[in-house]
This record gives sequence, C-alpha cells and structure tokens, in this order.
Amino acid sequence: MTEATPSFRFIDLFAGLGGFHVALRDLGGEGVFAAEWDSTLNKLYKTNYQLEAWSDVNDLSTPEIISEKIPDHDVLTAGFPCQPFSKAGEQLGFEDTLQGKLFFKVFEILQVKQPKRFILENVPNILRHRNGETRETIVSKLEEIGYTVAIHRFSPHEFGIPQVRERAYFVGSLDGLDTFQWPRKHKDPTDITSVLHQTPAVLRSIPTQTLSAIDMWDDFLQSSPASVKLPSFPIWAMEFKATYPYEEATPPALWDEQGPSALDEFLGSFGFPLQGLTEEQQFDTLPSHSRRSGDYEFPGWKQAFIRQNREFYVSNRTWIDPWLTKWKPWELPSSFQKFEWNAQGGVREIDRYVLQIRASGVRVKRTATAPSLIAMTHTQVPILGANIAGTRRYMTPKECAELQSLGEIQLPDNDLAAYKALGNAVNARVVHAIAEPLLEGLMGGMDAPVEFSMSA
Repeated sequence: MTEATPSFRFIDLFAGLGGFHVALRDLGGEGVFAAEWDSTLNKLYKTNYQLEAWSDVNDLSTPEIISEKIPDHDVLTAGFPCQPFSKAGEQLGFEDTLQGKLFFKVFEILQVKQPKRFILENVPNILRHRNGETRETIVSKLEEIGYTVAIHRFSPHEFGIPQVRERAYFVGSLDGLDTFQWPRKHKDPTDITSVLHQTPAVLRSIPTQTLSAIDMWDDFLQSSPASVKLPSFPIWAMEFKATYPYEEATPPALWDEQGPSALDEFLGSFGFPLQGLTEEQQFDTLPSHSRRSGDYEFPGWKQAFIRQNREFYVSNRTWIDPWLTKWKPWELPSSFQKFEWNAQGGVREIDRYVLQIRASGVRVKRTATAPSLIAMTHTQVPILGANIAGTRRYMTPKECAELQSLGEIQLPDNDLAAYKALGNAVNARVVHAIAEPLLEGLMGGMDAPVEFSMSA
C-alpha cells in the first residue's frame, strides 16, 4: 500500500484494538490522540500505531483540560461502551454510572474541540433502548452543538466479510450532510474459509464436555430420517416427554397457589416424574426456562417453543427415544440441551459447519458467515467443524482479527484477553466504507483514494 501524506487529523476514543485508526489511517488520516482505559490495550495501541494513548477519559474532567490535552482535529471517532445498551445486559443505559454516561464525555469533547466530522459506533439496541428515548437524547444533544446527524445499521457481511455482527453508526458533520451517502451493501457471497490460516497456532483446546455435546447433536442430525424436516425453531431437548403446564398455568403459579402437590400428575424435563417431590426437588427437575419465581404467565414466544418441541417429539419419538437413551442429555448443562439448526436443507453432518456455544444452545451456521464475535465471554468463540479446518477447533485470535478487518496488528498475548478485545472491536472495513464519503471534503491532500485491505 502506498503511503499518503496525511490530509486530516483524527482522534480515537475508547480505542480498543484501533479499528477506527486502521480505517482512517488507510484513508490518509493522522491519529493525533487516542484514549483506552484497559492497560494491556493501552500499551498495544502505542505498539501498533506509534501513538501514546490516554488512559481514562473521565480524567478529562473540565473544558480547560480537554482543550489542553486533546490536539485540534478534524474527525472524532468513538465506539463508546455498548454494554449499558446491549440486550445481553441489564440495559441500564445512561443510568449505568460506570459506562452509560460516557457518551456525555464524547459530547463534551465534541463541544469543546468542534471537529468537522464524527463517527460513533454502538450496538443496534441503542436505537430502540427506552423506546427510542436514548437515541433521541443522543441526536438532540449533538444537534444542540451544531451537528447534522445521520444513523444507519451495518454488518460486516454486507461488505464482503464473513461475519454477521450488526452495529449502529452515528455520523455527524458541522457542514451538513446534503451530499453524504451511506455506502452500498455487498451482495456477493462470502465464506469463512477466506479468513482461515492453513497452519494456525491453536492456543486453546475445546473442553471435553463441549466436544461431547457436539457429538451428541451430530448423532441427532444423522439419526433423523431424511424425510423429516428439522425444526427452524430452537430445539429444547428438555421438553421431550415433559408435560408440566405452561399455557393456562405455570409451575411457579401452582407452587404459590397450592404447593408442590399441584404438580404431582405432571412430568418435568425429559419426562422425569414430579410426583412426591418437594418444591426444591421439583425446581431441579424442571427446565430452567419454566421455574423463575413470579413467572405466572409465560410470554407467547416461550409457549410456542414449548408447544412446538413437544409436538416435534411426539411425531418423532421412534428415533428420538433411542437417541435420548444413548446420550442422556440431562447429564449435560442446560445450554448443551438446546440446539439451533441454522442450515436448513444442508447436509446433516455437524463438522461441515461453524458452531457457537451460547446460553441459548449449540448453534450451527453455514460457512457463509461466522457468528458474531462476543466480548463478554470467550466460550462463544466460533468453533470450526473438522471438514472446514481439518480438526474441530476454535477460530484463532488472528483469524478473528481478520474478521474484524484489523490485519496484522499485535494482539494481547493471552488468548482470552485477545478474544474479548476482538469482540469489542469496531470493524475497520465497515468504518472505512462509511468514512470515505463522509470525509470527502477533508481529503483534498490525497492524490487518490487509498484501497482498503483486510491484511493491511
């Protein structure tokens, strides 16, 4: 790649592994300030981008300090913390005193330094959070200080990258957005093999229990007759043979009204009897999704999943019963008792696919896209089937860096820390596509657009 003379200056807040930096550097920009509170990532930022990163943005506590410590710049970028707005968390939003109010620190910096453009990134749920109030607050605050704001949702798979990971992007300009156009989405097919390394350094083995669960569901697929259409709804094996009430009443409601004897005539997970058990014993015998205290009426989606699984079992018990006897799935954790088959019409052989172990179950996806990288837990790193990678294995941190379009940057030495950082990272190719039209008026010093490369 030819090196271009820097034609604009940018800052990178909540910088992480520097996805914004990679994208804007490749467009000819010069990073003049970065902030990252994680000590490992803070040090790596200097290693990767030769820029000493500030630690805690909260230490930029007054307009005077902001003005003194942050150089003048043309573009502000920030992937401000998403956990307070994520569906996977408590969704405290701005009420999260540790992270939720960090948007307002971004706002203060924009107010003091007045860069011509900004790009912010967060989880898509931020647009729906508090029935849209969070989105309205963000937009109105930014408009108060002179910015025209636009918002769009994008996923890397829409830009030729084999990963589904939708994020919300806010862009703003002091000059208006009349000529700005969001980038076009990619329509060509993608495949996860495009980011795999032939001889990867595999740092972490798959736990024995996880491998056993994968084998169990592989046998489920191969035991199913070809004439049987596999469910598109999540398979909840614990509902096979279960008869406890879930429509007119629920176990918690019956416990509160009549005590455990009200469930004597019913069967719990996998058909285990509830008769004569104490409430505590019944609690342990019922599926986790059916026993939450105060859950007197199940939502419609939960009732539908329970009903569909029980009906599927009744229609297919001739081959499911031998499978249950062979594998005893009740001996595995609840998450392994659930299965999501996202490869309808595909060959029923699990090693042909990409797997992810989630609280919602063992998820199977085609190789066209990898599951979304998750920051909160390393257990959800995608697992490659043996037909794809030669042996079942986790994707390596370097391969996940390719999924985030970060190229050959240095990652944390500890693989768990690397996976977490990659799950938090912004995708550099998506940012590049958004930034190029947004920054058009700032890039006059460039002779020609710089081509973005995933391996840059």
